[in-house]
Amino acid sequence: MAIDPIRPTDATARGLAKTLLRSARSAALATLTPDGHPFASLTSLATDVDGTPLILISALSGHTGNLEADPRASLLIAPGGKGDPLAHPRITLLARAEKVERDSEDGRRIRRRFLARQPKASLYADFPDFSFFALKLERASLNGGFGKAYELEASDIMSDCAQAAALIQAEEGAVEHMNSDHADAIGLYATALLGAKDGAWRISGLDPDGCDLALGDQALRLNFDEPVTSPDALRKTLVALAGKARAAA
Repeated sequence: MAIDPIRPTDATARGLAKTLLRSARSAALATLTPDGHPFASLTSLATDVDGTPLILISALSGHTGNLEADPRASLLIAPGGKGDPLAHPRITLLARAEKVERDSEDGRRIRRRFLARQPKASLYADFPDFSFFALKLERASLNGGFGKAYELEASDIMSDCAQAAALIQAEEGAVEHMNSDHADAIGLYATALLGAKDGAWRISGLDPDGCDLALGDQALRLNFDEPVTSPDALRKTLVALAGKARAAA
């Protein structure tokens, strides 16, 4: 009797998939050439509030023409680590690319979130040949290491934003407030809760499931214990996490 190598999807697999996506700053992007040949390239990466992967690419790049002709794409996120690279978690995301209208409400939010994750991209983000694309997830293949394979649906990875309109509206101000007035708490999130080195950590994004922290080229993901959908719930969660971090420091 054949053994199914795919494990049942559980909370651990969902959490790992979300963390890999939310903490990634780059990924291998695979598109299809006009003759159907797979074409892989490296791309910078950020996420929208709901977790949708975001890329910023030039019309002069081969993958841009590929996506405009055929929106099917995949992303490989593989942070790696010491030793055998196949022993470390990685995820392949299957998606369809949609070009983002810059002057739309979504476009302005996407530009802000992308540059918060990739600040050096501000040097070329507004060049006329560059465009943002949102990669709408369809499914994913997660490998958590040897013998830990999972097939995930988009709903296993995406944050539920159906009731989070107020949170999304308040996100920009909340990020600015935390970075301006609560830098000490952010530092403790990174060091006491996530085991990172001390430094001028900042929050680059907030969403119902957690917050993204950045220090130079480093990115960390701090997951919330429970999803939040309102500014008040977000404030209470961040205060509670600060208390937890101070107790652990």
